[in-house]
Amino acid sequence: GSIVDLFAGCGTFALPLARKSQVHAVEGEADMVQALHDGWRQASGLKHVSIEARDLFRRPLMSDELRKFDAAVIDPPRAGAEAQVAELAVSGIDRIAFVSCNPVTFARDAKTLIEAGYRLNWVQVVDQFRWSAHIELAASFSAAHIAA
Repeated sequence: GSIVDLFAGCGTFALPLARKSQVHAVEGEADMVQALHDGWRQASGLKHVSIEARDLFRRPLMSDELRKFDAAVIDPPRAGAEAQVAELAVSGIDRIAFVSCNPVTFARDAKTLIEAGYRLNWVQVVDQFRWSAHIELAASFSAAHIAA
C-alpha cells in the first residue's frame, strides 16, 4: 500500500515505513525537508519516498490528493492540524495513525475525525520525557467501512 506522512519532519516515520510501503512525505520546514532527503539517500533497503515541501497550515493536502493513499500518518506541531484534519476527515482514507504532543489539540482534531465517521480504535499515552510534564499521544483511526 501507499502511505502519506503529514508533517513528516526529518523522516522519523516515513523512512521506517518505506521498508515495506511507498511513502509520500510532506513537510513545511526547509531544514527538515533537507534532512529527510539526506536520510533517504543514505538509507538502504527502502522503497521510494517522494518528498514534498509544503506548508500544511496554509496549503493542506486536499481530500482528492489524500484519496490516492491507503493510509496516513500525521504528527503535527503543538498547534495541531485543524485545516489538514478537516481534509483528512472528508477524504475517506482507510487508516490514520495520529501522533500528538498536545492532548488539547489532539482532542479537537480527533473530534473532527470521529464526527466525520472515523472510529478511534485506540489511543496510548507515551511518557517519553520522564522529568517533564510533556507527553506524546499515539492513536489509530479507521474509516467506518474498515474492520478495527
